[in-house]
Amino acid sequence: MALALALHQQGIASEIHDIRPRGAAAGDQRILALSHGSRQILTALGVWSEIQATAITDIHVSQRGGAGRTKISAREQGVDALGHVASSSSIATALDKALSAANIPYVGDSRLLDAVPSAASITLNCSDGSLETPLLAYAEGRIGEGAEVVERDYGQHALICRLTPTAPHGGTAWERFTAHGPFALLPHDNDYAAVYTCSPAEAERLAKLPDGELLAHLQAEFGPRVQFVQVQNRFIYPLGLRYRSQPTAQRQVWLGNAAQTLHPVAGQGFNLALRDCMALANVMAGATDPGAPEVMARYAADRKLDRCGTIGITDTLIRVFSNDHPVLRHMRGAGLAALDLLPPLRSFLARRMMFGARAW
Repeated sequence: MALALALHQQGIASEIHDIRPRGAAAGDQRILALSHGSRQILTALGVWSEIQATAITDIHVSQRGGAGRTKISAREQGVDALGHVASSSSIATALDKALSAANIPYVGDSRLLDAVPSAASITLNCSDGSLETPLLAYAEGRIGEGAEVVERDYGQHALICRLTPTAPHGGTAWERFTAHGPFALLPHDNDYAAVYTCSPAEAERLAKLPDGELLAHLQAEFGPRVQFVQVQNRFIYPLGLRYRSQPTAQRQVWLGNAAQTLHPVAGQGFNLALRDCMALANVMAGATDPGAPEVMARYAADRKLDRCGTIGITDTLIRVFSNDHPVLRHMRGAGLAALDLLPPLRSFLARRMMFGARAW
């Protein structure tokens, strides 16, 4: 939906074909962390005012059982918020409303059976008929089998739930690294959207605990900095890294989760997807043939730094922080202390998280 709106602003006609019925995304209750840069993108697409979002004014990063911590603040970075937290449902509803206002066709219950590219176009055979187009963009869903795919299984699941604190969160997000993975708290409305990372077996066990026992476990894992009084809406989600080595092919382009699925540490997946959308629309602007090989090559080159950098950062964070090796624990503590003592380094990291490669 974001890609279709970005193309529309460039005067490029498109239509959406979705395997689900139209409006299905409005029922998605997942919580997403939106960077400051993503807020700028959604504002440019004309939908930000319709999204119900909670501002992140500070991010507190620490490790359990080790020294070192750092705090990143919006005030220090000269912005009103480092990012925002919103439900996928709210974002999808706002985007769909804008699609209707722009009269962009949206075909629901449409399954892509196969795609046949040629030198001049690509023919799509769908469950509801066939059509011919200069370019097919896979902008949603899982990376298909058979592609040149790089995978890494972190041996982790995320237990996702809603935690109610005893005191107002004040817009502070928390990223606390434990021996078995990150524990993130994102301010959402008056509660926290919590992402607790652990082994698949442990996630299954925790998901079945009574509320009181789960609350006690999460409190012990997080520590005393924030006190919780209620846990709600729990579910578990497998984690891993999976990405296409090349996001383009003849008359085809992959972006968002169809191009790369990342670990949720630092909340970069959806933000990277929105940057993909804007970059593709900008590259296609003014092109006589939007699916031409030179256009696809420009897009792939344009996205290489941001895409590889974001994949690398999230992958490194998990491999370095998701263990209890004493040497690495001390190194992590030293790194967090360095961030706390060196504002330019802290600012660079903050801007990288807010804007992607644009920070450079």
